Amino acid sequence: MTTIHKAVLLAAGKGTRMRELTTDLPKPMIAVRGKPILQHIVEGLAAAGVTHFLIVVGYRADVVREFFGDGAKFGVAVEYVTQVVQDGTGRVVELAKDFAGSDPFILSYGDILIDPANYARLVALGEAEALISVKYNPGEIAKGGAVFVNEQFEMTDLREKPQPGEPTSPWYNAGVYAFRPSVFEFTAKLEKSPRGEYELTDAIRALALSGRRVQALELAGDWADVRDPEVLAQLNG
Repeated sequence: MTTIHKAVLLAAGKGTRMRELTTDLPKPMIAVRGKPILQHIVEGLAAAGVTHFLIVVGYRADVVREFFGDGAKFGVAVEYVTQVVQDGTGRVVELAKDFAGSDPFILSYGDILIDPANYARLVALGEAEALISVKYNPGEIAKGGAVFVNEQFEMTDLREKPQPGEPTSPWYNAGVYAFRPSVFEFTAKLEKSPRGEYELTDAIRALALSGRRVQALELAGDWADVRDPEVLAQLNG
């Protein structure tokens, strides 16, 4: 059985919806319940056995680097890579190619908080080519990705923000993944989406449609996309 010891965390964006809160901080460094969102993620993954982290930095990279350093104070090894051009999540994954090498890795957005118990399930990749975390949330689908699954709870399709009348699914893409290096074959072939970005979800969809097994994993417990000050206020309330 494959167990994962590497993680890639995406922390390059400014988070403009946070308004003045991100004047001096990248969004993943905003404090939730007393510590940065990114620290919650690093500690949760470290407790699940992840030992090597690659943090993708961009906006206010200095804040992230100064806080985590080489990772020693968290009992892990941390490396950094800079996303120079903000052209979408699909191209960001390419930056992790050397770090991953021939090993599988966890990929998490730096502003997604999940119940830490889920990380142990994500690092247990098993025989799947990839894992995609999902939450059962029919009401949120319009804001994100609808994940279509079969009887084995394997992903068969993935659609971003389905419009009224388009096929949909009650399973919502929860923004934490596990990949084998095969994902790089598909990120390399990406073309820009209608909004002018290279989308990671297009690569995952292509991976599943190529016949490889992308297993959906329903997250237990709390989940939050810390997308705006309102969500932040609820979490810190």
